[in-house]
Amino acid sequence: MILKHAADVTPVPITKPGFSGFQARFLLTADDGCPRYALRLMEFAPGGCTSFHGHKEEHEMYFLEGEGLLRTDAGERTIRAGDALLLMPCENHQITNTGSGVLKMICTVPLLPGKTGKETTPCE
Repeated sequence: MILKHAADVTPVPITKPGFSGFQARFLLTADDGCPRYALRLMEFAPGGCTSFHGHKEEHEMYFLEGEGLLRTDAGERTIRAGDALLLMPCENHQITNTGSGVLKMICTVPLLPGKTGKETTPCE
């Protein structure tokens, strides 16, 4: 068993091209011995965003607080606290915090071979 408190996990700024005002707390990953999934707490500062991207890992997300905009190939949708979201492998997406406070979400990803859950695998 592993028990952690999110406040005890150091946030890591995500500095990939097109990302801004975005950090992750890698709560449970392969580094902790997780065999199949990683659990991450993602936090977007006001105006923070990801790039428009896709990857081989699906995402299951649950939004804890804040509000934002989800952009996919199918269009744009408002997201807010209480929303649950499934993004399929290689489904292009971008998340932007449109609110005045932090946009916070839990995100799970499967652990593909050789991955830790701290990174994703780009679609080709």
